[in-house]
Amino acid sequence: MEQKSLKDQIDLNKLPEHIAIIMDGNGRWAKNQGKERVYGHHNGVKSVREVTEAGAELGVKYMTLYAFSTENWNRPQAEVTALMALLIHTIKDELPTLNKNKIRLQAIGNLSMLPEDAQTELQEAIDGTKDNDRMTLVLALSYSAKWEIIEAVKDIASRAKNGELDITDIDENTISNALNTKGMPDPELMIRTSGETRISNFLLWQLAYAELYFTRTFWPDFRKQHLYEAILNFQNRERRFGMISEQLVEE
Repeated sequence: MEQKSLKDQIDLNKLPEHIAIIMDGNGRWAKNQGKERVYGHHNGVKSVREVTEAGAELGVKYMTLYAFSTENWNRPQAEVTALMALLIHTIKDELPTLNKNKIRLQAIGNLSMLPEDAQTELQEAIDGTKDNDRMTLVLALSYSAKWEIIEAVKDIASRAKNGELDITDIDENTISNALNTKGMPDPELMIRTSGETRISNFLLWQLAYAELYFTRTFWPDFRKQHLYEAILNFQNRERRFGMISEQLVEE
């Protein structure tokens, strides 16, 4: 009997609704080929396109890509400048593809730190895809989870100080609704490429119960098949949320 492809082995009824990805290894991939780090980032765009389309085809509703952290601003100026130029160029070029696949674009992070032309292109793409409803692609740009949580605490404290919120009413929903990801489900699966096994200040609150999947594949080499492998790995795990296996069976 012919063996099923990876895609055909996926149970579409048990898809993670939200997948978060740390796209790591662009620089090392380029270095291994004797190229400048930016060469890796350029090739990583192909992976973004392929993985985004694959997620939408399967029925994944949200995909968040860690594109640029607040710590990345500390990289050499030439690399940062090249990355910002690549961001502008990519957003402009990928807009027709996003609309063709009915993918809505969103962004989280301290976006005011981006160059004005990058902010303009980003906002135009967000506005130009707002009616798409097949999948939401979220770019984490100039993002750090600690920054996000600090901003949420400031917002909650301000509301409490102004009498808009009673401190005794603060709960998980209060904090979730003060984060950049308000209105989005928490990721159920987080993928990190390149062999690193840490979450690097990414969605610290939201990843509380996510399944973590690490692969040695560098991001520029990450393709649909790698996404399918990660999803199959996710579907073969038992997600207990603090309970025991027997409780899950009883339910």
